[in-house]
Amino acid sequence: MSDQVRIVEMGPRDGLQNEKVPVGVEARIAFVEALVAAGLDTVEVGAFVSPKAIPQMASSDAVLRGIAHVAGAEFHVLVPNEKGYDAARAAGAKVVSVFAAASEGFSRANINCTVAESIERFKPVLARAKADGVKVRGYISCVLGCPFDGEIKPRAVADLARTLFELGCYEISLGDTIGVGTPDKAREMLRTVAANVPAAKLAMHFHDTYGQALANLYAGMEEGVRVIDAAAGGLGGCPYAPGATGNVATEDVVYMLEGMGVRTGIDMDRLLAATNEMSGLLGKPPVSRVASALNAKKKRAVP
Repeated sequence: MSDQVRIVEMGPRDGLQNEKVPVGVEARIAFVEALVAAGLDTVEVGAFVSPKAIPQMASSDAVLRGIAHVAGAEFHVLVPNEKGYDAARAAGAKVVSVFAAASEGFSRANINCTVAESIERFKPVLARAKADGVKVRGYISCVLGCPFDGEIKPRAVADLARTLFELGCYEISLGDTIGVGTPDKAREMLRTVAANVPAAKLAMHFHDTYGQALANLYAGMEEGVRVIDAAAGGLGGCPYAPGATGNVATEDVVYMLEGMGVRTGIDMDRLLAATNEMSGLLGKPPVSRVASALNAKKKRAVP
């Protein structure tokens, strides 16, 4: 457990895309800059999808161009197909992400196609990315449960992960999209997937709807996974899961890891400042328990 853990910051994309209040380009750029200044050197900053489908991600090209000056960080963007890939590359993307679901019901509801059809959509993206020298990260949704299909078998996740890995994804992020997983189920799923894809190539993307994300992450670390997706302030949610919260809060993950003696390289004060700034723009307090506790502590300390 003393190994270093890499945190992939999802707030500017997975977080903001599910918030009701749209955030302008300048504020999104400032958010990314603040997160990098806090020590988060891998940040997903946007999605090249239809603005009609996800208006919060409109102008992701402007965001990506606006952070081109930021050194020492790797910026990811989500692309659903070749059209999105073209737009991302035109804006200077060097790392892109593709996504599929472990459940047919979620795939149809989310992107209006079967799982097999979704794979066919991004096969050309992976082929072109390889030729262009662009890294591709793969996401799998609903790895521990689906709002439409219910329980998801670990074997289904493992088979899809192997497909993505063999197609060229350098890392597979496993998403408990509706946050229903518990530690034993997370452990079983990760162990099954690791039989197909090395644990060193896996990431955990766990939402905290039922308050289980940190426990599930700990179980995954025991299985050897050392990459964690998190969102500053616990931003986000899932439109298909009533009551679903966002990804596990970055502050909560950092607090747990540092308390375990695991190095993160994250400056908590700067991270908290970035979270508070964005929370203010959204007009709501952070979901993060650690951010709430530290904010209360700072407020009490003011004479």
